[in-house]
Amino acid sequence: MPTPVPKKLLARQHEITAEFRRAMDRHLADIVAGRATEMFEVRDLAGVLCIHPTHLSNTIKLATGHPPCYFFEARLMEIAREMLHDPRRSVADIAANLTYDPSNFTKFFKRFQGCTPKQYREQAWAAQRAALAEVEAETITL
Repeated sequence: MPTPVPKKLLARQHEITAEFRRAMDRHLADIVAGRATEMFEVRDLAGVLCIHPTHLSNTIKLATGHPPCYFFEARLMEIAREMLHDPRRSVADIAANLTYDPSNFTKFFKRFQGCTPKQYREQAWAAQRAALAEVEAETITL
C-alpha cells in the first residue's frame, strides 16, 4: 500500500496552484491593458511566487494533472476569443496586444481552436446573426 501524502503537503500544493493562477491572471490582465509588453514564461511566474520553476511545474502537475502551460494557454485562448468578438479590432491588433506577431498568433490560435482567428470571428458573427434572426422570428410570431 502506498504511503499517504501528508495533508500539509497537499494543502501547500493547492496553495501554490492557486497563487500561480492568480499571478497568471494578473499578468494577462496587465498584457491586455497594455501595462506589460512581454509575455511571462513559467520561470517568470515562478520568480513572482519566489519558488524554483521546476518545483512550480512539478507541483502544479501533481495538484491538477496538467502542466502550468495548460492553464496559461487556456486562459490566453479565452482572452483571444473575447477580443475577436470586437469587430473594431483587427486580428493583427489583437495579436500585437497579446505580444504575438500575426502569423504566430494565427498558428497558436488554430492549434487550440481548430480554426484561424478570422474563421472563428466569422463563425461567431454568423452565430450572432442566427440568434438575432431567431429572436426576431419569435417576436413576430407572438
